[in-house]
Amino acid sequence: MSKTNDGQGDKSVNKSEAVRGVFAKNPKATSREVISQLADAGVKVSPTMVYYVRSKQKQASRKEKRARVAESSVSTGARNPVELVTQVKNLAREVGGIQHLKQLVDLLAE
Repeated sequence: MSKTNDGQGDKSVNKSEAVRGVFAKNPKATSREVISQLADAGVKVSPTMVYYVRSKQKQASRKEKRARVAESSVSTGARNPVELVTQVKNLAREVGGIQHLKQLVDLLAE
C-alpha cells in the first residue's frame, strides 16, 4: 500500500517518483549519484530501488518502440513483413546483389 500525506508535512515521499525525477534531470546518472542526490534532499533509497525504477523505464521505452514499429509496418501497405523482405531479396538478385541494390538506393537518396 502506498503512503499518503496525512497533513504530516512532506514526510511521506514517493521514492520511485523521486528516482524518476532525478533520471529526468540526468538520464545518464549512476545509481550512486541518484542515491547521493536523493540523500541530500532527505530521501533514503536503496540501490535496488534505483535499478528497479531504471529497468522499468527501459522496459516502457522498449514497449513503446515495439508499438511504433508495429504501427509503421501496418502503414507500409505490406500485410506480411516476411513477404516484403522476400521481395527485397528478389530485387537484389535482379540487380546483381545486395551491394548493387545498396548503391542504387544510395543514389536514389541523394
